[in-house]
Amino acid sequence: MKKLIVAFLLAAAPVLGLAAGGGAHLDKANIDLGDKASLQRGAKLFVNYCLSCHSAKYQRYNRMAKDLGMTEEEVKENLMFTTDKIGDTMQIAMAEEDAAAWFGTAPPDLSVITRARGVDWIYTYLRSFYLDESRPFGVNNVVFPDVGMPNVLWQLQGSQRAVFQDHDGQKVFEKFELVDPGTMSPEQFDGAVRDLTAFLSYVGEPIQMERKRLGVWVLLFIAVFFVFAYMLKKEYWKDVH
Repeated sequence: MKKLIVAFLLAAAPVLGLAAGGGAHLDKANIDLGDKASLQRGAKLFVNYCLSCHSAKYQRYNRMAKDLGMTEEEVKENLMFTTDKIGDTMQIAMAEEDAAAWFGTAPPDLSVITRARGVDWIYTYLRSFYLDESRPFGVNNVVFPDVGMPNVLWQLQGSQRAVFQDHDGQKVFEKFELVDPGTMSPEQFDGAVRDLTAFLSYVGEPIQMERKRLGVWVLLFIAVFFVFAYMLKKEYWKDVH
């Protein structure tokens, strides 16, 4: 039996090593899905900077209006650019064939990207673009090396270069250095990306806040039920020795 366990661990070691290491350090997103103002700002960033290429085809505009505390008229005037029907999903106007021709592959739908990657990954990725003239769009990414996506938030963030150090023959990222400032300070940009990440997390599971609120009531019910069940058990068994 011991030999089988050792053999399994030896076979799984390379896989576990790939899963555990090799990636860039991820910063904590620290999003607050209860902050509707943050979600509204994130929605604005999404439709202005992401929705031209990336759809969120499982999210409806009218559902977003209800969940984010906005009126349907506000959504129509400020967040709907690809349709005039409030019940439509967040699709893009660009055809997949054109996207594949321009970018090499069609940009993915972002409906469940935070569930696939995690909010910390998205938050760090969006802040980790750096200048790289060898790439088609002139930028690369520390979290996603050789990324095929341009830095769509560069006007807000500015341009930065990545500083790498050589460790045992491997190039290891050390820090970013700002080259050209954007319209936002680094602190403001981090806050904007946090808002965008929060919105993408909401889109990945719009019901999650309601689910968590319901979960609290379920736990309270179980706690109260346990008290009555325990008292009933004592009453039934009080004469049993």
